[in-house]
Amino acid sequence: MRFLWIVAMLLLGAGQVQAHAGDQGFVLLLPTDFYIWSGVASVALTVVLLAVLPDRAGAALFRPLHLWRWQGKDARHWISGAVALALIVLVGVGLYGSRDPLVNPLPLVIWTLWWVMLVTLQGLVMDHWRWINPFTGPAALLSYLTGERAPLRYPRVLGYGPGMVGFVAFAGFLLADIAPSDPARLAVVIGLYWLINLAGLCLFGPRWLLSAECVTILMRMFARMAVLGRHHGRLALGLPGWQLLARRPMPMGGAIFALLLLAVGSFDGLNETFFWLGILGLNPLEFPGRSAVVGPTLVGLGLSVVALVLIFVASTWLGLRVAGVRGRLTLAVRLFAPAILPIALGYHIAHYLTSFLVEGQYALAALSDPLNSGADLLGLGQYSVTTGFMFQPGPVKVIWLTQAGAVVIGHVIAIVLAHVLALRLVQGGRGAMLSQLPLAVFMVAYTFFGLWLLAAPRGF
Repeated sequence: MRFLWIVAMLLLGAGQVQAHAGDQGFVLLLPTDFYIWSGVASVALTVVLLAVLPDRAGAALFRPLHLWRWQGKDARHWISGAVALALIVLVGVGLYGSRDPLVNPLPLVIWTLWWVMLVTLQGLVMDHWRWINPFTGPAALLSYLTGERAPLRYPRVLGYGPGMVGFVAFAGFLLADIAPSDPARLAVVIGLYWLINLAGLCLFGPRWLLSAECVTILMRMFARMAVLGRHHGRLALGLPGWQLLARRPMPMGGAIFALLLLAVGSFDGLNETFFWLGILGLNPLEFPGRSAVVGPTLVGLGLSVVALVLIFVASTWLGLRVAGVRGRLTLAVRLFAPAILPIALGYHIAHYLTSFLVEGQYALAALSDPLNSGADLLGLGQYSVTTGFMFQPGPVKVIWLTQAGAVVIGHVIAIVLAHVLALRLVQGGRGAMLSQLPLAVFMVAYTFFGLWLLAAPRGF
């Protein structure tokens, strides 16, 4: 109680501070103990509240509000075909257009509009990927022209294996490749990826997208966090995560994929910090370039994935032992692993927010003049990219609070979700709470880690 009283007094007496803006995050050049421990205390208090509230209270928070029946013709294949055509054009521009990644629209569309904006909207608002997926429309057209369905059955033994390998390879390209934003280099990767997975879809049918195509798997994962979704034939609105509770438990492969999302997002922030460069024996103020750390980055990525999966499974096993539950580890992992999706989404938002605010402006300029010929398709006029807002106290405060809030809120939602899911696995509120204690400790510690990452100085 004394600790909680001190935290409350610190929050009530908080004042304004000056901060320095850095790439992909605001690095506070001040002691960060107060804000880190305040965030950690918020998550810890959530655990305490769940222990004293009625068992039904958590589930009631995620009960969706039904709006209206979903009507209208399904135009997904038409929209998908248009998106695929636009992607082909972008790949061509990447191959033959400007080599400047801030002028050529391909890197800006892929890394800024898709990887940052569209992934975030998928997790926050609704499942838009089912409409803009660039594979389904072309596959439907090929099936119509040939009059044949998929000739092969997807091997069940593979499960989510190809998708997990593909996602780790994607993360390796993003984090370790010497020039992931080079337009021509990116065009080759995107073009080959699209062709390979379109062929897989035509050969194995929709199952290929659900298990082997990592982008669709990722988007379907984050769609379970969206506030808008379909429920019993109606459009429904609810607290982020309500769709996780409304669906059956994921297969084990899907649960492991959810853990991969958090592991990759965490290492994405860690590998830029002075701390990580110090482990590698590099002076962050004299960074030798990405080519010097390709191997260590890939090793660090692999170790992060293995470590997170092992820690999560061990925490789940220990929780079941504490609660006196035997022989349900597989089901527990399938239930609890998707509950960390709010954390992964919160990290994604916090990590990329500032870069999106700057590079999003370049993306608009590139889309307005995709061939760098002086055109102005979007009517931007003499608009020029600005970063002045990153050095003004008002915008800096809003951006910083958004980043820190995304991390803390993601952890709070994850803890409540895990508790509700635990009530389905373990009979009785006391047993469910005991089963969650090791995972709760894990999530509180991860809150500290995530907030520390936001404030850690970056080397490149």
